[in-house]
Amino acid sequence: MAAPRSAKQQLYTDEYFEKGHWLLKIRQTLVAIIGWVCVIVPMVITAWSFYGVETGHVKPFWSYGEGIFEIHFIGVILLFLAAVSLIFTVSMTIIQVRKRDRLVEQWPTYDPINQKARETELEKFMDKRFGDPEFRENVRTYRVTPDKNLDTDEFRRLFEAQHLQQKE
Repeated sequence: MAAPRSAKQQLYTDEYFEKGHWLLKIRQTLVAIIGWVCVIVPMVITAWSFYGVETGHVKPFWSYGEGIFEIHFIGVILLFLAAVSLIFTVSMTIIQVRKRDRLVEQWPTYDPINQKARETELEKFMDKRFGDPEFRENVRTYRVTPDKNLDTDEFRRLFEAQHLQQKE
């Protein structure tokens, strides 16, 4: 027989954070520390050596010309990529601000009064064709008979007829 599910089921486990398992915790912590040391020590040695060769204030661990040239080269590449990124970011910001000013902050592209009249006309049309809103919104299944199907341009014709009525 299966144990009953609790209201909050834990989908994963990690023995490192559970009580006990001290050997696992010690081993994983040591591996993490050794991993970070393997990342940080070469960076410190490289930076120390580069600073020592460039300024002469400290004794470098190494002073190979190729290594110094590569650090300069990587610096130039990173500077170039930062400049490209800055140009791209600034240009995209300018484009988006102009686009927002042009599109978002304009007056509405439709007449709100005319839009309300269209909505009212559309509601009347739907009531006449498919029944009152109470029925349409609460019915579970509804089959549309072929004579009640909407033509492709039915709404356009409805709005044109409404427009002609308003002119008269």
